[in-house]
Amino acid sequence: MPELSDYRKAGVELYEKLHLATYPVAIKYIRNESEIPPKAVRPSQAKQQWSLCQAFTYSRRWGWTVAMTADDNFCTPATASHRWVDVSADDLLQSQLFQAWHKDVEAEKRRLKHGLDQVGEGNLHKLSQYCGFISSSMAHAPLIPDSLLVFGNGENINHIIHAITYDGENYPTSTFEGFGETCIKGGLVPFITGIPQIVIPGMGDRTFSGVYDYEIAIGMPASLLFVAVQNLFKSGGRLNLGNPVRTLLATGITENITPGFKYIRDKIDESKKNTPAKNG
Repeated sequence: MPELSDYRKAGVELYEKLHLATYPVAIKYIRNESEIPPKAVRPSQAKQQWSLCQAFTYSRRWGWTVAMTADDNFCTPATASHRWVDVSADDLLQSQLFQAWHKDVEAEKRRLKHGLDQVGEGNLHKLSQYCGFISSSMAHAPLIPDSLLVFGNGENINHIIHAITYDGENYPTSTFEGFGETCIKGGLVPFITGIPQIVIPGMGDRTFSGVYDYEIAIGMPASLLFVAVQNLFKSGGRLNLGNPVRTLLATGITENITPGFKYIRDKIDESKKNTPAKNG
């Protein structure tokens, strides 16, 4: 079984080989607050509240270890969705109707069912065992993580997909709704279902946590970190585009590609004809 030091080393390797702009995020779900590391930042201790996606930003950009529970999180729908508190389905529905994200009651019910389907109704009993999570950079994770959340550009994420599916398995299976993308799909769903998820950062990610417009992410069970590192850049053999990506440049282009280019070429050729050859 891999040890914590193995996870840290692999996290650094993934970060360096892909030239990622931010650290991979290690997410550890906790059953009791006694599991929170002594040096972890906890917003409620400073009389503050953050969102779960803000914790990820502090971990991936600042390298902080952050503890998040219901007391630390102002994004109460995420707290309810994680089952860290006992909130009825009707109350959760009503909270979303106040937000007016969707057309009407029936549309919101369908959206909440979609969210439930991602986790799987049969997995709901697992959620009630947990009261929060620890977010950290993978390179300095204090505990062996349950999920790994990696932000990057499209090329970065494509390389990771190629690596984890190189053996013909571990294919990401994702649906998108534009809400709860990093906290639900980036962390919770991979942990509960064991299935990697592609993440297109949603409303909260962009409003609260400073996600850049070009960033997407992948959430996966943390154990797949080793598969990703082992298989990185293997897909396609010598045809793998690598990193930096070796794009294929067009060949066979001449001045005839544009009228302006051709005009200058004709002038150059005309000048050559009218210029006496130099004696050697």
